[in-house]
Amino acid sequence: MLWTLLLAVAATAALVLALDYALPQWMARRWLGLERARSGLRLGHAAVPGFTMPYLDGGTGEPLVLVHGFGGDKDSFTRIARFLTPRFRVVAPDLPGFGDAGRDPQARYHIDAQVERLRAFLGELGLGAVHLGGNSMGGFIAAQYAASYPESVRSLWLLDAAGAARARDTPLIGRYLKTGEMPLLVRAEADYAELLRAVAHRMPPLPHSLRRVLARRAVADFELHRRIFREIGIESPPLDARYGTIRAPTLIVWGREDRILNPAAGEDMRAAIPRSRLLVMDATGHLPMIERPRATASAFVDFLASPP
Repeated sequence: MLWTLLLAVAATAALVLALDYALPQWMARRWLGLERARSGLRLGHAAVPGFTMPYLDGGTGEPLVLVHGFGGDKDSFTRIARFLTPRFRVVAPDLPGFGDAGRDPQARYHIDAQVERLRAFLGELGLGAVHLGGNSMGGFIAAQYAASYPESVRSLWLLDAAGAARARDTPLIGRYLKTGEMPLLVRAEADYAELLRAVAHRMPPLPHSLRRVLARRAVADFELHRRIFREIGIESPPLDARYGTIRAPTLIVWGREDRILNPAAGEDMRAAIPRSRLLVMDATGHLPMIERPRATASAFVDFLASPP
């Protein structure tokens, strides 16, 4: 009986592995579907001027809107969502130019433009005042949104957020300024492994099919994303002078091993944002919500229980 069970498990594993290599698009959708179902998330679509914005939505309670970083998408928050949906209605959109959202080569994608698209998205869903979080570029957008529309933000959660001038002080961004090369800009599928090494201290395992599909999407977006990176990284001014206008209680989280953005910027942000607290996570890179989802979610829930 035991041998029969073991053979059945081995055969199933072999079949899944074969399908993962033979049918990457089909299997990637299945992997994402399983992750979303585990977190209680369902797919929706919203329309903002010029774009469609797919989003994931699940849970009950006050709305918590999570904004992904450069090259990411709504599924950047799928793993952490299962630790948040018992407390919040979690909403994670694809920003225009990323994920499954619309793309327009003629549009602008600087931070001001994406802030206004986020505002239109929240209005389309009728969410009112929200808890707002963001990672990297998404943190830049979330912080600028909180500074621009303070009455619309109950709390702010910044995860390795861009926006502070010192955040750009890293060897990778220094190399980009000199050469235009950056791991987040993927020219060829083989380069996707370098992106994964750059963004995470210890990336959880990704199925082959999902890695391949994400790599192909990154390559297809190379030219558009090269322009977007310049718009947000060079043409969008730092937020340092505006942090003091943020009224929402703010939790700043940073991975100590972040290679993309400088963790020292977290202290600058903590000093500038009036009602803020800083948490630096050891053995964590640029994506704490993926690398350490349970601990990252718990930190936010605990913060709201006793905000500054």
